[in-house]
Amino acid sequence: EVQLVESGGGLVQAGGSLRLSCVASGFAFDDYAIAWFRQAPGKEREGVSCKNHNDGRTSYADSVKGRFTISSDFAKKRVYLQMNSLKPEDTAVYYCAADREHCSYYFDEYDYRGQGTQVTVSS
Repeated sequence: EVQLVESGGGLVQAGGSLRLSCVASGFAFDDYAIAWFRQAPGKEREGVSCKNHNDGRTSYADSVKGRFTISSDFAKKRVYLQMNSLKPEDTAVYYCAADREHCSYYFDEYDYRGQGTQVTVSS
């Protein structure tokens, strides 16, 4: 069974840090692009970061560049999103998603998608 399970969300004060984790099972993790998306209340889901295991490239939304870092642990089949200097506007449900070929801006285009983890940043 294919699964992507996010964890690590929670409540943090502005300026703080969180590390999200996405654990994968049931597919060839090493051959996929893994992305993080987020959706704030009343807003559309947006791409946050992506790492393509096929070519090693990473990408970030402008709003998180310099604050968030995506990384992979192939042995554990996990992708992490280290989030530093958090702001109230980072409050959202964070999702991970996996695609066999490439990073996409569109969540629904991914082959597999997780259920999300809530991140709340208080001011």
